[in-house]
Amino acid sequence: MKLEKLVGERFKERPSDCIVDSHALMVRGGYLKYVANGIFSSYMPLKRVTRKIEQIIREEMDAIDGQEVQFPVVMPASLWQESGRYDMIGKEMVRFQDRSGSPLVLGMTHEEAAVQLVRDYGQSYMKYPFMVYQIQTKFRDEARPRAGLIRVREFMMKDAYSFHTSQEDLENYYARCHKAYERIYKRAGLPGVISVASDSGMMGGNISHEFMLLTSVGEDSIAICKECGYRANTEVAECIIQNQRNEASEELALVHTPDIHTIEEVCAFLHCDEKTSCKAVVYQRNFDDRYIVLFIRGDLEVNETKLTNYLGYEIHPAVITEECGLHAGYIGPVGLNGDFVVLFDRSLEGMNHLSCGANVNEYHYTGLDMARDVEGAQYHDFAKIQEGGICPHCKKPAISISRGIEVGNIFQLGTKYTRSMNMTYIDNNGETQYPVMGCYGIGIGRLAASICEAHHDEYGPIWPVSVAPWQVHICAVRSDDTGVRAYADKLYQELQSKGVEVIYDERAVRAGVMFSDADLLGVPFRVVVSPRNMKQDIVEIVSRDKSFSASVPLETALEEILKILSDAR
Repeated sequence: MKLEKLVGERFKERPSDCIVDSHALMVRGGYLKYVANGIFSSYMPLKRVTRKIEQIIREEMDAIDGQEVQFPVVMPASLWQESGRYDMIGKEMVRFQDRSGSPLVLGMTHEEAAVQLVRDYGQSYMKYPFMVYQIQTKFRDEARPRAGLIRVREFMMKDAYSFHTSQEDLENYYARCHKAYERIYKRAGLPGVISVASDSGMMGGNISHEFMLLTSVGEDSIAICKECGYRANTEVAECIIQNQRNEASEELALVHTPDIHTIEEVCAFLHCDEKTSCKAVVYQRNFDDRYIVLFIRGDLEVNETKLTNYLGYEIHPAVITEECGLHAGYIGPVGLNGDFVVLFDRSLEGMNHLSCGANVNEYHYTGLDMARDVEGAQYHDFAKIQEGGICPHCKKPAISISRGIEVGNIFQLGTKYTRSMNMTYIDNNGETQYPVMGCYGIGIGRLAASICEAHHDEYGPIWPVSVAPWQVHICAVRSDDTGVRAYADKLYQELQSKGVEVIYDERAVRAGVMFSDADLLGVPFRVVVSPRNMKQDIVEIVSRDKSFSASVPLETALEEILKILSDAR
């Protein structure tokens, strides 16, 4: 490819709307173009990167007996009604009608389509196990797209679905797929990706893992134990609290707290620590707006994923009105009357000497004793795990919280979809059974952006050889020099004849412009042909990461480049 023919502009200035480096560099380098919120077009360099990522994924999926298929982007609503997800999923899923009025959806995931594809095939235990996968465009109407390709609405994804006749067989295959994912990330240049226990969310199932690239720009929080190596998304990490009860309880006392609403203001006014306060966090159910009042220790935050999983339905932050019976800023567990769902976090269990709202405007209680004053309360884990918290595995206070980008996920779905969609098989005893499913996803564009996020400097991406858009970048400095032009043309043709992917810059531009564009394209090895080098009968070979630089004779340059590429692979 000759760079002068490459569609897309490259420029120096960082776009003001790019909050992460990978997004800024991809825009500056002519990789992608904004179309709409969370929707992008890809230029050739990005397409070449994602094509190589796809090939790595295909090879690893094929190696664990995967069969590539393709599901439709548009599906009849009836498939999703069968599984029960049509009404469960909110605005993230796009619903519409065709010209005849038939309801359709845009695919945001394809569990239903996978079951529909193999439902007739898999009627005998003799057909199992098997796995099908696709690499397909999906659309999810994200509320807050951000960070370029890291969180988008339209995206390319590899999703795989395995079918088994036993939980044991699923678990064995799940482990194989876990190892395949580790190989994928290593081959793509991200050997530091870790797997963490995660929430299954709308996919369902009891066991799931996310693969995380640890980075400060990540949107997920990961709990990691420095002692035993425990790792989990904070959405599912158990929050262990060692409650300390005072030997003697105080009397419950009403205290006037005028114009004080937040837990910080209350504790400052009462001269107490937030750990000795009980705060109320209020939500409403999506389907009928009934209020949910959750009481939790004042220094902790509510984990909304744990809460929705416990409730089994979607919720939203409450709008507290004058007539609802709640007094914003003064809500407490004593004397709370009304048609509310009332829940208690286990950080309050057995605690005394607490402050809390008195359910009267401008008043709080002190001396709250949960066992004495809130009889019959049931306690559950609704809190976010904290930095320095107790590890759920080794029970040591060694938890650290890191940020990460999710670059893949795997789920043990069980029979959630096969049962709801009536996919059955006859076992070896002649009895009807439901197959057990697993599913396994990787976002292609997000993985490309994550690789860029992990491998870049201030000048541009530093693509690993395995996914780089080209392997060699020839810079013909002063291409108007006949010697430079003749040699660069010859080297370009010879490298291509050897199967090397080459981008060739023969433009009549200044060397600074040429090298700046080369940095933005991020090709692993740059070959500089210039009048000065020609006078010395050499070419310069420089690695994009600056770890390697050599001057080699003109007559052996081809062999040296091939050897360098071979070593790099």
